[in-house]
Formats: sequence, structure tokens, C-alpha cells
Amino acid sequence: MYRFIGSTYVRKWAPARLIGLTGALFALLVSLALPAPGTAAAHPGAGKSGAAQVGTARSGPVRSGPVRPGGAKAYSGRPVRFSGWAFDTCEAPSLATMRAWRGASPYRAVGVYFGGRARGCPRQKNLNKQWIKSVDRMGWFLLPIYVGSQAPCVHVTHKLQYPIGRDPWRQGAAEARDAVNRARWHGMIPGSTLYLDMEAYDTGNRGCAERTLSFVRAWNRELRKHRYFPGYYSSADSGIRDLEQARKKGIEDLPTVVWFARWGKKPSVTGEPFLSPRAWAPHRRIHQYAGNVKETRGGHRLNIDRNRVDALVARTWE
Repeated sequence: MYRFIGSTYVRKWAPARLIGLTGALFALLVSLALPAPGTAAAHPGAGKSGAAQVGTARSGPVRSGPVRPGGAKAYSGRPVRFSGWAFDTCEAPSLATMRAWRGASPYRAVGVYFGGRARGCPRQKNLNKQWIKSVDRMGWFLLPIYVGSQAPCVHVTHKLQYPIGRDPWRQGAAEARDAVNRARWHGMIPGSTLYLDMEAYDTGNRGCAERTLSFVRAWNRELRKHRYFPGYYSSADSGIRDLEQARKKGIEDLPTVVWFARWGKKPSVTGEPFLSPRAWAPHRRIHQYAGNVKETRGGHRLNIDRNRVDALVARTWE
């Protein structure tokens, strides 16, 4: 169940600190900042695993499912915001696992790899529209991750077979259209934030970095044309650092939300060395602070990455 606050929906049982800004101020933020810099998902090339511990605070009780707020139109395209703990794992877990983790873990959001030619787990036997509806009714928020073409100088060697080509702008736009089609097929409607996963790459190779940024900007622009918000995930030391430099230069078509990977550090969306304090703030950051962690909740064991979230998520209803 959601509550309408200003220009954003939040879960009705969200704690008061989740609401943060007044409705009017956040409405102004959405109207002015969402088309501007703001994301998406990519796993770091390397990092420490399991060092940080997830917090113990939990959201409120499970509700019967999302309902349309009173007076809302059938379609508005407004984003949904979440603040709390999240995990992502290569393959979408079974509904039994999601139900067990909903009751026995502090996590309330989950990253799902819904598309992209460079996904590590392309089969995704559990992930479909019914799975999306079911976990939404359980009270989960969704962080949709698209793992498309990668930087030609990507560190992870098995990703080298998916390079961004010589026309990054056209390629980025084409893959954004694919992301939109797949999101719609899965039931994630306009107003959702989709996260582009760009894994760690060699920032010393400027030609590679520039090609990667062009691809990302084209992906962002095309997503906005279809009324989706672009997010961007990458290693703090490569993709996020280059993104912040682009923001300082006034480059346009940057993502709405950033998801930075820096493992083994305090789980916080603030304090990242390569992000200015006011960049992508407020409510537009995710910190992946630990990876490849084996965790058991409610008798169900998963290999996950851990995240602290204060950002926009998918929207699965009208």
C-alpha cells in the first residue's frame, strides 16, 4: 500500500524519517531534478565481501498489497521512493524464499536483473510478471537492473565479449528501448526507475571512458522519452567518479539516481569520496557496501550483495 506525498508515492507504513522533506519541497525536487543528474546497477570488479553488517531496523507489518491512492488518476507516472535496506542476487529467488526473507530479514527491497545481454544469470526462471505482482503484494520494493553492453575496457574479463561499439549513442538508445520493453513485459510501468549496470572499467583509458559516458547518456535520454527514470550503478572508483566529473562540467543527460559500489565501508548513502555532498541528493542514492555474502533468513540461504537505499524504485501498478 502506498501513500501520496507531494509528487512521490511511498509505502503507507514507511517511518516518518522516510518522508523527510515536505511534500511541496519534494515536489519541487522531482519537477526540477529528475530530468537532471541522478543511477543504475553494476557490480564492482573487485571488493571486500561480508565486512559490513546489515542494520536491524525493520519496516512495518506486511499489507495485503498495493492499492491506488484515493483520487489518483489511472496513470500519473510519478515515481516511488524507498529508504531502507536492500539486497540483490544474480537470479530472482523463488516466491517461497521471498516470503521467508520478508518475514525474517531487515530487507524490504530487492534488486532484480530483468534484462540486458551481459546479465550473469540470463535464464531467470522465476522472474516474470506474476513474480513481480506477488513480491509487490508481499511488501517488497523493486530495483530493476539492466546489464547491457559494457565499457570496452571493463575489468571483468568475461564481460569483454559485450563491448560498447563504435556508435555508442545509437547503441545506448537501442538498449534503452529494449529495457523499456522488458520492463513493461514484467509489469514495471512508466514512473519506474530502471538501473543500468556498468561494471568497473579502466578510467585511465580516456577513449574508453568517453565512449562509455556517451552510451550511458543516450540510454538515459531514451528512457526519459518513455517516461521511465534512469538509474546508474557502477563502481565508485570508475563509473561513479567519471559521472561526477561529467556533472561538474555541466554535461547533460546524466542519470536521475546513482547506485555506487564501495565494499567494506559503513553502509551509508553519504560520505562517498567521489561524490560531492549535494550531488544526487536528497533521495537519489544507493550504496552497495558488501558483496558475495552468504546469508540465511527463515531457513532460506542466498548469496547476495547488501545495499543501503534512499532512492527511487520500480512502480508496478497504476
